Amino acid sequence: MKTWDAAVIGAGCFGAWTAWSLRRKGLSVVLVDKYGPANARSSSGGESRIIRMGYGPDELYTRMSLRSLDAWQRLGGETGELLFHPTGVLWLGRTGDPYTADTLATLARVGVRHEALGANEIRARYPQFVLDDDVWGIFEPESGALMARRAVQAVVREAVRAGVEYRTAAVAPPEPRGRLPALRTDDAEIAAGMFVFACGPWLPKVFPDLLGARIFPTRQEVFFFGPPPGDERFAPPRMPTWIDFGAEIYGLPDLEARGFKLAPDRHGGPIDPDLDERLVAAASVERVRAFLARRFPALASAPLVETRVCQYENTSNGDFLIDRHPDADNAWLVGGGSGHGFKHGPAVGEYVAERLLGGGIPEPRFGLVTKQAVKQRAVF
Repeated sequence: MKTWDAAVIGAGCFGAWTAWSLRRKGLSVVLVDKYGPANARSSSGGESRIIRMGYGPDELYTRMSLRSLDAWQRLGGETGELLFHPTGVLWLGRTGDPYTADTLATLARVGVRHEALGANEIRARYPQFVLDDDVWGIFEPESGALMARRAVQAVVREAVRAGVEYRTAAVAPPEPRGRLPALRTDDAEIAAGMFVFACGPWLPKVFPDLLGARIFPTRQEVFFFGPPPGDERFAPPRMPTWIDFGAEIYGLPDLEARGFKLAPDRHGGPIDPDLDERLVAAASVERVRAFLARRFPALASAPLVETRVCQYENTSNGDFLIDRHPDADNAWLVGGGSGHGFKHGPAVGEYVAERLLGGGIPEPRFGLVTKQAVKQRAVF
């Protein structure tokens, strides 16, 4: 039986970039997923994800996002695939909101291109929005939208082209005791020197005793509305990607004629990523339509053309989990994307690869010890 240098379990955004990063450092790598890269059950599946630099006072994620955007753009250039739409990202805050003010200061400090816009300036530039007078915004012209499923599958293809072996297989939950020699699948064993469990919302199922009360998969509903025929106001470049911080809702323009996307950012109820059906609730449709009518009146009667239910896998505070398993010195836990993680895939993959090889500077905020059973979200 072959022994790999590293086995990565989970071919979502974090796992795919980790496998590729390890391979580029010269390791033999096998990447395993039980449903397939960016599958419909995964947190990395679906149509699109926002990539933006604004994170309040938090330079850690701003700098990670900057590095990741460069990597996503390089990948698109190398593969010839459209993975990134430079729509710009508009962050909407309110007068007196410290998080938005801190975001403005951080972007200036780090050197991210941005504009501060008052309500009238936003109305003049984007008349599709109806805003209260106390709203102001931050516009990041170089940020935008990643095509999620397509992007992850492109990462996996490039990793395989570089020598990573990909397998579709269900891995039995391990029982770490000092060192993990191999993992069992339905019809084989996978032996490796190191194991990375980048299982997203499945992490609490793989390690129920350790993570069952530290990673919280939540049900997140997404809605696509059809703009009026011949109306280009809700497609780029006339419509940016946007985040309404106070309303806890975000949206993306009509990308590739898929529809105008709206999604609440507040955490939904618990979800089983294997078994739960992905049907949105009627009450949720009513709430989203009410918001649509207030913020974008021209879409008040727009047809709902598609819905989706995915999930976040939240840590107690929103920081990622990237740490060694406490009971197995060759097993690592990588996850806790917490609804904002997708954009950071390239930076996470590079960080994990360096840590596995004994390099890099450990980030205390990613440690297992910081993940608690009480939910106190601090990262948005």
